[in-house]
Amino acid sequence: MKKIPKFKTESEERSFWEENDSSEYLDWSKAERVVFPSLKPTTKAVSLRLPEYMLAQIKVEANKRDVPYQSLMKMWLSEHLPHTV
Repeated sequence: MKKIPKFKTESEERSFWEENDSSEYLDWSKAERVVFPSLKPTTKAVSLRLPEYMLAQIKVEANKRDVPYQSLMKMWLSEHLPHTV
């Protein structure tokens, strides 16, 4: 295994890993999966145009469940997307 160099800046480290294969520096067969339970996923605001009647129906469903309508929409999307970590 090659030795990982010391980096002066995050930018310098980023550039290094963009140009080098990490398998030459790390034995990935010994890697362990870790969980950071206190971290929240990064979110990004999006704009979505919906017909007014559809948004009204979503708000009614959210009200029935006592959750914000945007949270309900995220729950529905999450249920229908493949889950990867």
